[in-house]
Amino acid sequence: MSYNVAIDGPAGAGKSTIAKAVAKSMNLIYVDTGAMYRAMALYMLRKGISLEDTEEIIEKCPQADITIRYENGVQVVLLNGENVNEFLRTEEVGSAASVISPIPEVRRKLVELQKNLAAQRDCIMDGRDIGTCVLPNAQLKIFLTASSEVRAKRRYDELVQKGVEGDLSTILEDIKERDYRDTHREESPLKQAEDAVLIDTSNMSAEEVISTISRMCRESREQ
Repeated sequence: MSYNVAIDGPAGAGKSTIAKAVAKSMNLIYVDTGAMYRAMALYMLRKGISLEDTEEIIEKCPQADITIRYENGVQVVLLNGENVNEFLRTEEVGSAASVISPIPEVRRKLVELQKNLAAQRDCIMDGRDIGTCVLPNAQLKIFLTASSEVRAKRRYDELVQKGVEGDLSTILEDIKERDYRDTHREESPLKQAEDAVLIDTSNMSAEEVISTISRMCRESREQ
């Protein structure tokens, strides 16, 4: 039986950064669910499907086989057997992913693929509905959060480090809007699983969070 860790939480909580670090320290596969949605968007773009044509997107969705594996320590996203890493981070693909991701049939298809992947490999996944929908039987569930103000400041600092201009108040409003959308959407809304451990990182360093979750992983594996 595979060992699974689910990390959920709102935008800007540091889920991906923490999950990647914990995966490395605990020898787990990190499953980037966001990259899987981008791969699905890439498939639709390559097929020339209009992003406004929801019916055709739903029709073509089952034809996309998306999975993740590691080659020389690097995560590789496969779309029908092709390594599509180099195509996933374009603005076009990112925008398309944001359009198709709320479609229930798309979400169900990717949840199915994520479940299959987790059944075969020891892994850690992060997202909005991992502990509640994707991995309801995960041996360890974490709900990672921080105040909206702290999350906005972290995003702002990231932009500054990259040399990108950003307005802190605008970022804060964007995070609050995303929180509302994520918690109120009909399909798989963001919420803490009943058996998830709540970790508020507002006053914790990344190293403290990684250490805490890694310790919890070791303890849950020993049970």
